[in-house]
Amino acid sequence: MDRSAPGGLPGPGGERWLDEAAGPIVRPYAVTRGRTRPHGEPLDLVTILVATGAAPAEPERLSRERRRLLALCRRPYTVADLASDLDLPLGVVRVLADDLIQAGLLGVQRWSAPAAPHTDPNLLRRVLDGIRAL
Repeated sequence: MDRSAPGGLPGPGGERWLDEAAGPIVRPYAVTRGRTRPHGEPLDLVTILVATGAAPAEPERLSRERRRLLALCRRPYTVADLASDLDLPLGVVRVLADDLIQAGLLGVQRWSAPAAPHTDPNLLRRVLDGIRAL
Protein backbone atom coordinates (compact mmCIF):
# COMPACT_ATOMS: atom_id res chain seq x y z
CA MET A 1 0.00 0.00 0.00
CA ASP A 2 1.32 3.44 -0.96
CA ARG A 3 1.46 5.53 2.22
CA SER A 4 2.64 8.74 0.68
CA ALA A 5 1.16 12.10 -0.11
CA PRO A 6 1.26 13.49 -3.64
CA GLY A 7 4.82 14.09 -4.70
CA GLY A 8 6.06 11.04 -2.78
CA LEU A 9 6.00 12.69 0.66
CA PRO A 10 4.23 10.83 3.46
CA GLY A 11 0.95 12.36 4.55
CA PRO A 12 0.46 13.54 8.12
CA GLY A 13 0.42 10.43 10.31
CA GLY A 14 1.65 8.29 7.41
CA GLU A 15 -1.85 7.77 5.95
CA ARG A 16 -2.53 7.18 2.27
CA TRP A 17 -3.65 10.23 0.26
CA LEU A 18 -5.89 10.10 -2.77
CA ASP A 19 -4.56 13.38 -4.18
CA GLU A 20 -3.56 16.87 -3.04
CA ALA A 21 -7.11 18.25 -3.01
CA ALA A 22 -8.79 15.23 -1.42
CA GLY A 23 -6.34 14.65 1.41
CA PRO A 24 -6.19 11.37 3.30
CA ILE A 25 -8.61 8.51 2.65
CA VAL A 26 -10.83 7.79 5.65
CA ARG A 27 -13.10 4.79 5.45
CA PRO A 28 -16.73 5.34 6.55
CA TYR A 29 -16.52 2.59 9.18
CA ALA A 30 -13.64 4.46 10.81
CA VAL A 31 -15.79 7.59 11.13
CA THR A 32 -18.60 5.64 12.85
CA ARG A 33 -16.29 3.34 14.82
CA GLY A 34 -17.62 0.32 12.95
CA ARG A 35 -21.33 1.00 13.55
CA THR A 36 -23.64 0.75 10.58
CA ARG A 37 -26.98 1.60 12.19
CA PRO A 38 -28.19 4.16 14.72
CA HIS A 39 -29.14 2.86 18.18
CA GLY A 40 -32.16 5.15 18.53
CA GLU A 41 -35.11 5.86 16.31
CA PRO A 42 -34.60 5.47 12.56
CA LEU A 43 -33.77 8.71 10.73
CA ASP A 44 -35.22 8.91 7.23
CA LEU A 45 -34.06 11.22 4.44
CA VAL A 46 -36.39 14.08 5.36
CA THR A 47 -35.98 13.95 9.13
CA ILE A 48 -35.20 17.48 10.25
CA LEU A 49 -32.40 17.89 12.79
CA VAL A 50 -31.50 21.01 14.73
CA ALA A 51 -28.83 21.67 17.34
CA THR A 52 -30.22 21.97 20.86
CA GLY A 53 -27.63 24.53 21.92
CA ALA A 54 -26.42 22.32 24.76
CA ALA A 55 -22.67 22.29 25.31
CA PRO A 56 -20.94 18.93 24.79
CA ALA A 57 -19.68 17.33 27.99
CA GLU A 58 -16.26 16.76 26.42
CA PRO A 59 -15.98 18.96 23.29
CA GLU A 60 -12.45 17.80 22.54
CA ARG A 61 -13.74 14.24 22.12
CA LEU A 62 -16.12 15.16 19.28
CA SER A 63 -14.78 14.07 15.92
CA ARG A 64 -14.31 16.61 13.16
CA GLU A 65 -17.34 15.19 11.33
CA ARG A 66 -19.55 15.49 14.43
CA ARG A 67 -18.42 19.10 14.95
CA ARG A 68 -19.19 19.92 11.31
CA LEU A 69 -22.61 18.26 11.59
CA LEU A 70 -23.41 20.26 14.73
CA ALA A 71 -22.29 23.50 13.08
CA LEU A 72 -24.60 22.92 10.12
CA CYS A 73 -27.51 22.08 12.43
CA ARG A 74 -27.49 25.52 14.01
CA ARG A 75 -30.40 25.90 11.63
CA PRO A 76 -32.84 23.08 10.76
CA TYR A 77 -31.32 20.59 8.30
CA THR A 78 -32.60 17.38 6.74
CA VAL A 79 -30.56 14.21 6.98
CA ALA A 80 -30.27 14.08 3.17
CA ASP A 81 -28.94 17.65 2.99
CA LEU A 82 -26.43 16.91 5.75
CA ALA A 83 -25.11 13.90 3.84
CA SER A 84 -24.75 16.02 0.72
CA ASP A 85 -23.14 19.04 2.40
CA LEU A 86 -20.80 16.94 4.54
CA ASP A 87 -19.94 14.72 1.55
CA LEU A 88 -20.52 11.62 3.68
CA PRO A 89 -22.57 8.50 2.99
CA LEU A 90 -26.14 8.64 4.29
CA GLY A 91 -25.57 5.74 6.69
CA VAL A 92 -22.60 7.51 8.25
CA VAL A 93 -24.63 10.70 8.77
CA ARG A 94 -27.42 8.68 10.39
CA VAL A 95 -25.00 7.10 12.87
CA LEU A 96 -23.26 10.41 13.67
CA ALA A 97 -26.60 12.21 14.09
CA ASP A 98 -27.85 9.43 16.36
CA ASP A 99 -24.76 9.80 18.55
CA LEU A 100 -25.42 13.53 18.86
CA ILE A 101 -29.13 12.97 19.57
CA GLN A 102 -28.26 10.48 22.31
CA ALA A 103 -25.84 13.05 23.79
CA GLY A 104 -28.58 15.71 23.81
CA LEU A 105 -26.76 17.91 21.30
CA LEU A 106 -29.22 17.43 18.42
CA GLY A 107 -32.98 17.36 18.42
CA VAL A 108 -35.49 16.03 15.90
CA GLN A 109 -38.11 18.53 14.77
CA ARG A 110 -41.53 16.98 14.54
CA TRP A 111 -44.30 18.32 12.37
CA SER A 112 -47.75 18.19 13.88
CA ALA A 113 -51.00 18.18 11.97
CA PRO A 114 -53.26 21.19 12.45
CA ALA A 115 -55.63 20.86 15.40
CA ALA A 116 -58.70 21.16 13.17
CA PRO A 117 -59.08 20.93 9.41
CA HIS A 118 -59.76 24.16 7.56
CA THR A 119 -63.49 24.33 7.15
CA ASP A 120 -63.87 28.02 6.35
CA PRO A 121 -66.09 27.98 3.25
CA ASN A 122 -64.58 31.21 1.92
CA LEU A 123 -61.06 29.80 2.13
CA LEU A 124 -62.12 26.55 0.45
CA ARG A 125 -63.90 28.51 -2.31
CA ARG A 126 -60.75 30.60 -2.97
CA VAL A 127 -58.61 27.47 -3.14
CA LEU A 128 -61.04 25.88 -5.58
CA ASP A 129 -61.08 29.06 -7.70
CA GLY A 130 -57.28 29.07 -7.73
CA ILE A 131 -57.16 25.45 -8.87
CA ARG A 132 -59.68 26.13 -11.64
CA ALA A 133 -57.61 29.10 -12.80
CA LEU A 134 -54.67 26.78 -13.45
